[in-house]
Formats: sequence, structure tokens, C-alpha cells
Amino acid sequence: MEAQLISNPTRKLLLMVSIILLTVGACGGPLIMRLYFLHGGKRIWLTGWLQTAAWPLILIPLVASYCNRRKKHEGGSHTKLVLIDLRTLISGVIIGCLVGLSNHLYSFGVGHLPVSTNSLILATSLVFTAFSAFILVGQKFNAYTVNAIVLLTLGSVVLAIHAGSERPKGEKNKMYILGFILTLAAAALSGFLLPLIELTYMKAKQAISYTLVMEFQLVLCISATVFSTVGMLVNNDFKEISQEAREYQLGETKYYLVLVWCAIIWQCFTVGFTGIIFCASSLLSGIMLAALLPITEVLAVIFYHEKFQAEKGIALALSLWGFISHFYGVIKHGKKQQIPEAEMPSGTAP
Repeated sequence: MEAQLISNPTRKLLLMVSIILLTVGACGGPLIMRLYFLHGGKRIWLTGWLQTAAWPLILIPLVASYCNRRKKHEGGSHTKLVLIDLRTLISGVIIGCLVGLSNHLYSFGVGHLPVSTNSLILATSLVFTAFSAFILVGQKFNAYTVNAIVLLTLGSVVLAIHAGSERPKGEKNKMYILGFILTLAAAALSGFLLPLIELTYMKAKQAISYTLVMEFQLVLCISATVFSTVGMLVNNDFKEISQEAREYQLGETKYYLVLVWCAIIWQCFTVGFTGIIFCASSLLSGIMLAALLPITEVLAVIFYHEKFQAEKGIALALSLWGFISHFYGVIKHGKKQQIPEAEMPSGTAP
């Protein structure tokens, strides 16, 4: 991977924005999707489609970036419309299809499991992310990172103690078990995808700028949306949407509002985790996701009146402890690198 064309202050700003977007998506996405299912929604492929369907929003920063590049170049007519090369584009299409599959598996789980149970299963994605990052991108572990992984995993184990007693009323045992298995599969696949995206950046034979990352995200989301669209066509979802809207318990207007906001919030999620991978690493993205899961559970208790036993309180404490541990390690590691970076020649790219 060539030098990433971005200054350290800008990188920190982008990282903070990405963390905010990820927080909105990771906490709000499962809740609004569950709202769809709780009041009469049944379309699994549709909810998978919604997780990337708001990809046109990415065009806003891309158009702004293109206009900015035209201003900086005297010959504006020679400014490239897109920066992504064919190799990176193909990688985006392949990863996008895998994201579409992961979205479908996850949507099935949300449709048949409580938000809290779904979150506890997804927390295992951190383990898959950690080992995939070690294998694919050579992510080095320090004591603080290992401590964070152990604490977050322990939080998931603690939550698992009471998971079996929270099956929704009227939910068949077979569908509940299948939802559990498919959510676990989604966690494993998403844990693998984060380092795979980082590997794509590393193997790219062009300078990685944030504009290029957004173009890659656009390709990924369009590919995932096409994947889900095919599933919707096969399942006749497009024909059933209007009927489902009329029968929705909250009303037809609110049905469409739920779908629109579901798409927007999930787009915040995808842009957020991609930005964190660009600004930091796939492991940090995975740790952020795991740290936000207990917060999602607390929100589920507030909005959907799900039970909050002592185990959830312990899991929340462990997750926050692990999150703080990881960031302390990052800060300590950053201080060690300050002196070498200060001694770098002025002509070296950041």
C-alpha cells in the first residue's frame, strides 16, 4: 500500500466522525430493525437490503471531493472523476457480495431473537476479527489488546448464562435455534470481513486517500444491495411490500418511515466501520462494535422493556473495562512512536 495521503490532525478528525457514525449505526440499527419485526414486518431479504440501500448518500462527500480536486488543479478538465482502479473495484464487488450475505444472516437473527440475545452472539465477532486480523494483516497484539479481547469475550459468556430463557413469546423453538445459528454465522463472517477490507487497502497499488475509501465503500454497498435485490426478486418481496405496509400495526406511513430510517442508520454503520479501518485498524473497529453491544442492550431494555438481569450489568462493566484497556494501550503505543516520527525527514509522507 502506498502512503496514505492524509495528515495526522485530519486522520484524528475522521476517526472521531467515524466512531460517531458507527455508534449511531451499531446502537440504532438493531433497534429500528427490531421495531420493523415487532409490529408485523416479516421480510428478511428486505431488511438485509435496507442495510446498504442508502448508498446514494455516499455520493454527497464524493461529489464534494471531486469539486475540491477540480479547484486545486489548474486544468480542471483533466481531474479524474474516480480514483479507484480495476483491482480494488473487483475486490469491492466480491466483499460487497459477502456483506450482502452477512446482512441476510443477521436480519434473520433480528427477526427471531431479542435484541439483547442477538447482541450477545454478535459480540463473538471480536474473536473472529482478532484472529482474522492476525492471519490476514499481521495485526500485532499487545497486553492491553489481549486484555480487551478477553474482557469483551467474558462479557459475552456472562450474558450467555441467561440467554436461553429469553425466547420471545410465540416464537417456535426451531426458528429460535436457527436464528441463533445464523446470527453466529453472521458474527463469524463480519469478523472475517473487517480484516479483509484492511487487507484490500494494504494490497492496493495506489495511494489510499479517504476519497478512495468512500469510492470503495460505494462499490461495496452497491454490490451488497444488488445481492439482496436478487434475493428479494426471488422471494417476491417487492410485490409484498405494499400489502405489508397496509397491514403494519403502526400504520402505513410509519411503516415506510421505519424503512427509510432503517436504511439511513445502517448506512451510518457501514461508513463508520470502514472509516475506522482506514484511520486505525480492523481490530479497533471490531473492539468498538463489541464495546457498543451492551449499550444497545441497555437501549433495548429502555425501549422494548427487555429484562436487565445482573448478568447484563456485569457484561456492560466488562465491556467498558475492555474498551478503556484497548485505548490506553493505543495511547501508550502512540507516545512511544512520537520520537521516531519527529525524527522523520520532512519530505516523508505522513
